[in-house]
Amino acid sequence: MIFDKKNILNFIDKPIFKIVSVVAEEISAEVYVIGGYVRDRLLNRKESKDIDFVVKDDGIEFARKVAEKIGIKKISIFKTYGTAMFVWNDAEYEFVGARKESYSPESRNPKVEQGSIEDDQKRRDFTINALAISLNKKNFGQLVDPFNGVEDLKNRIIKTPLDPEITFSDDPLRMLRAVRFATQLDFRIDENCFEAIAKNKERIKIITAERIHTELNKILLSPKPSIGFKLLYQSGLLQIIFPELDALSGVSTQNDISHKDNFLHTLQVVDNVALLSEDLWLRWAALLHDIGKPRTKKFVEGTGWTFHAHNFVGAKMVPEIFKKLKLPQNEKMNFVQKMVELHMRPIALVEETVTDSAIRRLIFDAGNDIDSLMTLCEADITSKNEKKVAQYLENFKIVRQKIVEVEARDKIRNFQPPISGEEIMQYFNIPPCKTVGQIKNAIKDSILDGEIPNEKEAAFKLMLELGNKLGLVRK
Repeated sequence: MIFDKKNILNFIDKPIFKIVSVVAEEISAEVYVIGGYVRDRLLNRKESKDIDFVVKDDGIEFARKVAEKIGIKKISIFKTYGTAMFVWNDAEYEFVGARKESYSPESRNPKVEQGSIEDDQKRRDFTINALAISLNKKNFGQLVDPFNGVEDLKNRIIKTPLDPEITFSDDPLRMLRAVRFATQLDFRIDENCFEAIAKNKERIKIITAERIHTELNKILLSPKPSIGFKLLYQSGLLQIIFPELDALSGVSTQNDISHKDNFLHTLQVVDNVALLSEDLWLRWAALLHDIGKPRTKKFVEGTGWTFHAHNFVGAKMVPEIFKKLKLPQNEKMNFVQKMVELHMRPIALVEETVTDSAIRRLIFDAGNDIDSLMTLCEADITSKNEKKVAQYLENFKIVRQKIVEVEARDKIRNFQPPISGEEIMQYFNIPPCKTVGQIKNAIKDSILDGEIPNEKEAAFKLMLELGNKLGLVRK
């Protein structure tokens, strides 16, 4: 962490800060850079491309003058909140007039009025986001920290500037933001703040699904997502915003036989995937891979706990969950659904003899997502028995090698049967019907089972044989 004056001056040595300072002097305004940019520079994190300025004056007019000085013509203005934003040199700069806020119980949108710089810092969500650096000529580079945010950075703690109950009740989204920052920064949430989150959890119901999934995405993209989901569970927020995931928690016991806690297992899988891939949607697949288990859980005498077909049930739940959370209803959802449905297949392969036929069908069903599927399945091995884990991972290496060999030989990925339905109809002069599908599927299965090569000549010959058996005659 960096706190001396010399290094803080290095934070504001970009041209934009000098220009902002000049404009402030010209129009006798008071201006500070504030929020995440200051926090991340003090933590020596990667420099943010989003930089916020607070002005003790008209933030929109100030932004116009700065934009005019550097030749920027396109400015986005939000009059309701007194903010303006523009992009310059691959960074986004937002200006807001210092303000104080008051809230009504029904909305997180505040009533805003002009205020002092300290008023503006009071309305910030957390002390570590209320830190400001002066850009005024008289005290350029001075760190303004009325709520001991620097100490909270040193102690790695999330606190609110004001009473946390008021802070979270006023804007319930801040509860999710507290969890998200704790996850991203690997900080702990102050005990009073966490109690306030638990007490105000029902207030989260006024937050839109879009806002919720944005925070969930940021938690998932963190280095260790399990931190956030455990906090959501412990606070009671998860049961409200994501009951399907919450339902995975707990262990059932019958006849002295228990099953593992599927919630904790799921979080371990997500963390494992996070070590291997930055793909948000693969992390969503890891989060949802066992989502069907609560609906399929059954105790069978002589067998124990079973979760039969939980992958198929879970795959059907994916569109419901994505719709409810307002997540994309497109190929991203289709990818997650495919991963959830197929995640048991490679595991079944390593437990049996790995046949070319089984590999062909796996490649056919997974297509270009086969590598992602294998990554998910490797992450799904969470046994505490190190020898067992090592053996599974070694077996997965064999499956991966077999996939490479079979794909190179048979070219199954994104496979389309060599004979199309149109060709079958044209050859036998028949209309679209069930018979066409039967012939197509038989050709596909014969190729995947290795009975014929993936070539047109062999497929055509089989088509004739099948047509003859079905009594079809070329007309």
